[in-house]
Amino acid sequence: MTAARPAGPALRELPGDLTRLAALHGVATSHRASPDRTVTAPAAAVTRALAALGVDAGTPGAVRASLAAARAERAARLLPPTVVARAGQGTAAALTGLPGGTRLRVDTEDGGTLDGTAELPPGVHRLTATAPGGRRAEAHLIVAPDRLPAPAGRSYGLLVQLYSLLSRRSWGMGDLGDLGELAAWAGRSLGAGFVQVNPLHAAVPGPPVDPSPYRPSSRRFPDPVHLRVEDVPEYAYADDPRLRALGERARSLREAVLSGGALIDRDAVGRLKREALELLARVPLGPGRSAALADYRAEGGGALDDHATWCALAEVHGPDWHRWPEPLRDARSAATARARADLRARVDLHARLAWLTDEQLTAAQRTAREAGMPVGIVHDLAVGVHPGGADAWAQREFFAAGMSVGAPPDAFNARGQDWGLPPWRPDRLAAAGYAPYRELLRGLFRYAGALRIDHVMGLFRLWWVPEGHPPTEGAYVRYDAEAMLAVLVLEAARAGAVVIGEDLGTVEPGVREALRERGVLGTSVLWFERDWAGDGRPLPPERWRADCLATATTHDLPPTAARLGGEHVALRDRLGLLTRPAAVERAEAEADTAEWRDALTRLGLLRPPPGRDGATPAAPREQARPDGAGTPHAPGAPHTPGTVPARAPRTPRAPRALHAPVTLAAPPPEAPVPGPDPADSAEEAEIRAVHRFLLRTPARMVGLWLPDAVGDRRPQNLPGTRDQYPNWRLPVADARGRPVTLEDLAGSPRLRALIDAMRSPSGD
Repeated sequence: MTAARPAGPALRELPGDLTRLAALHGVATSHRASPDRTVTAPAAAVTRALAALGVDAGTPGAVRASLAAARAERAARLLPPTVVARAGQGTAAALTGLPGGTRLRVDTEDGGTLDGTAELPPGVHRLTATAPGGRRAEAHLIVAPDRLPAPAGRSYGLLVQLYSLLSRRSWGMGDLGDLGELAAWAGRSLGAGFVQVNPLHAAVPGPPVDPSPYRPSSRRFPDPVHLRVEDVPEYAYADDPRLRALGERARSLREAVLSGGALIDRDAVGRLKREALELLARVPLGPGRSAALADYRAEGGGALDDHATWCALAEVHGPDWHRWPEPLRDARSAATARARADLRARVDLHARLAWLTDEQLTAAQRTAREAGMPVGIVHDLAVGVHPGGADAWAQREFFAAGMSVGAPPDAFNARGQDWGLPPWRPDRLAAAGYAPYRELLRGLFRYAGALRIDHVMGLFRLWWVPEGHPPTEGAYVRYDAEAMLAVLVLEAARAGAVVIGEDLGTVEPGVREALRERGVLGTSVLWFERDWAGDGRPLPPERWRADCLATATTHDLPPTAARLGGEHVALRDRLGLLTRPAAVERAEAEADTAEWRDALTRLGLLRPPPGRDGATPAAPREQARPDGAGTPHAPGAPHTPGTVPARAPRTPRAPRALHAPVTLAAPPPEAPVPGPDPADSAEEAEIRAVHRFLLRTPARMVGLWLPDAVGDRRPQNLPGTRDQYPNWRLPVADARGRPVTLEDLAGSPRLRALIDAMRSPSGD
């Protein structure tokens, strides 16, 4: 690796006092755009980030005054706002500099009191330090296990966007009833160990509802649009003909998607379910159900009340609280309290809907575990929330005003990215003992066997983009990664859950190592696993990391059939998204997939094409490697292949019986190449080979993108598009684009053949 050298903006040096002030507040004044290029942040970006943290750096004089104040505060401080320790690891680093003779007392979360900090139990405690001379300070004390235990055994599972998987009982989009059925079938019949779904957070209400699950109104509460109406217990006691009429309209929505070529219409589904759920809310709860709702509301406390209040106010004033009457923009104002009282019936309804959704989420996880899944449902935590939504309103003091999370320019996006999500303020989190973060995780772990954290690098730093400015004029702001990881490990350990970090893209050195040290799994996508430190060719399976979820694709990438056939280049070409000539993109994509086909052939996982006895030796790749030690991935998929050759239609065959064990067995290196099967198409053989390759890796979890199992060719999301492509609105479909229901999956020979290959030690 060559030494880092300044380039472009790096030639401009920031004033020394501004650099020192920024460092004290965690604002980075430069970052490495690539191994040999360091970029200096614009002074204006640093100044605006500091302003969002409540630090005045608008003039040289203000910088000097703020710097002096920050230094004086740190010099006088006996304890930081939050102290982090690892259970059984001795004295916390923040306590090693205390004056000699300082007395420490710990008030534990369970009401006990300890003198000193030896043998601290895991939990969130209160620490009091009294120095000689009487100086006294208090701090939050977070004690977490050193690391999470590894998942029990090795397992494979299914990855699916829940809305996209309809059954014959869905109301126009996949729901929690479908999730339970999928988990029960996959666990019992397919031996799957988990099912991973998209974020099910509460969306900003429409119309139109933003279909992206990654820009929610709230991450703290789920969206009732995912409810299976008929599974609400009160449905059995409802005698209202309007419910039957709504069911008929729901059937029409479902058939329009499954048979009429319609897109998933979340707005229409939401309207029908809301009408039905309001009718069900009129059915009196039995004593036990009433007590369960009361317990849920008591446990949810002010957070649930805030969420329900925001929902009720949004019905009156619209879904962006910035446009509400001024007094209502403050969740703690007297005007908001009066409005909450005036809208009590609607507030109660929204709290009840959150409870019903929580019940069905919990039931889905229980069903998965009862079906033999060692993990169960893997939920997804979005990186942030909509600026006009419930969380940004209720927790306003914890978000950086006038800032948005994004990504700096890189090899795949010269303009950078602005995701439109306000970032948390690291200083306010620390002052609160990370309470908002702890409560968020605790709520999700109620019903999750594992949690995938989108853009897990955000636990370390986030790219802050000032409002009204392009992403190129942003700066990184650091978070206390030790504290963020401690909270994550503590809450996951309490729940007995696995944590998977989505660590694709630009990953600074040390991040993956820190995650691995704490037992957080990473994410490895086949197409981006290459020997970047060597010849750039596909990384042999034995050299993959073990602590990861290994997959062939994700929701932001082309399905495997489309990538192998090159259809995603043709799609991006049709939509005008290519930044280079189509011929160049196709040639690069074809070379990329050819190298992978050769790798699969050399390993005996794929038969050579007719007329070839073996794989063609591949020349070392000469390709720019993205930043740092990161996997080369960015929205838009860097390696994009060309058009699809015609494929012969497949003749269905009867499914083979599947054996019961959940644990995966990787095919031995000497496994023979499967004999020819005239029922198999070349495409299906290649997809099976890709997944058998994943089994050759030591990955603890192997994920099968469910659309890959039936030959779907359409990505669920095409980054860089908004109206040009139906992002987040496509049902799972077969190779010809025909929607596939959950019931169809259970009888799919193509899916069964792929699962056979994934579960069989010999792979035949």
